[in-house]
Amino acid sequence: MKLGVMAALFTGRKFEDVVRDCADMGLDAIELPVGAYPGKPFFDPRKVLASAKEQDRIKGLLRDHHLELSGLAVHGNPVHPDRKIAKAHHDEYETAVKLARALGTDIVITFSGCPGGSRKDATPNWVTCPWPNDFTGILAYQWDEVLVPYWAKQAKLCAKHGVKTAWEAHPGFCAYNTDTLIRLSERATKASGLKGKPVLGANLDPSHFFWQGIDPILAARELGERGLLFYCHAKDTELDRYEGPLNGYLDARPYTALTRRSWNFRTCGYGHGHEFWKPFVSTLRRYGYDHVLSIEHEDALMSIEEGLTKAIDFLTDAIIEEKPATPWWT
Repeated sequence: MKLGVMAALFTGRKFEDVVRDCADMGLDAIELPVGAYPGKPFFDPRKVLASAKEQDRIKGLLRDHHLELSGLAVHGNPVHPDRKIAKAHHDEYETAVKLARALGTDIVITFSGCPGGSRKDATPNWVTCPWPNDFTGILAYQWDEVLVPYWAKQAKLCAKHGVKTAWEAHPGFCAYNTDTLIRLSERATKASGLKGKPVLGANLDPSHFFWQGIDPILAARELGERGLLFYCHAKDTELDRYEGPLNGYLDARPYTALTRRSWNFRTCGYGHGHEFWKPFVSTLRRYGYDHVLSIEHEDALMSIEEGLTKAIDFLTDAIIEEKPATPWWT
């Protein structure tokens, strides 16, 4: 297992400085934002796609600093009911798929997206229950007429370019838990007519599962058994012991309301200790994932440098403790 970073937290800095700093911190890998929600990329992905010289420059810079490119992040909503937004996010996603192999990775990380509740809607409609029956009708429209056809087409694009798409299960989008990840992958793959190993799978981010009441270890097992465990973010969530039991964990209060929210994103180790993270790392390995833990810093109580350094130290301990060894009897 290797340690990396989701580099959107460095937005605004020079790419060369970011690469150097990541290497100095002892990281093994870097996940690069290339459009949509993560923020301004460090380079123009379309120009890099068209330039072998630029591709070689970026790969050379990473190689000189002993950093692996773990994936390209283009978290967006390519099925947004606003066609302008949908097209922009789709174009950026498509560029990422075509660029990934050229830069040395086969993983593109994004969201499943969330359409409107009907063809007439102008904003996304995230459904969380089946009743009243209007909601079941919305789900049928979203999945049958929008999500499955869209991702079936993207599965073919991924297969053509030798790339896998890793959806981050995130509330607000149609694939937000283990079941919806699996169903969307299976249905879109079947509709695409592709055979063999799936190219549509999961980016497992424990932080979004904690506050939904999902055990990320059980999710890793379920996804791993189906060959859908493509990528993993390392981010923690602290569940407030008072607000959660009082108001539940569906909390739309702003992220800045740190003393009122039912949960807050935290640096790894500050929401859950090694009683979670060590078995989690073991489960990832056991079910076929031994790639990169990509640290995503969104802890409002720590600076980027402090949060990232603490996460590196904490996760390094988890990885070392759970490092597989050759059995003495072999």
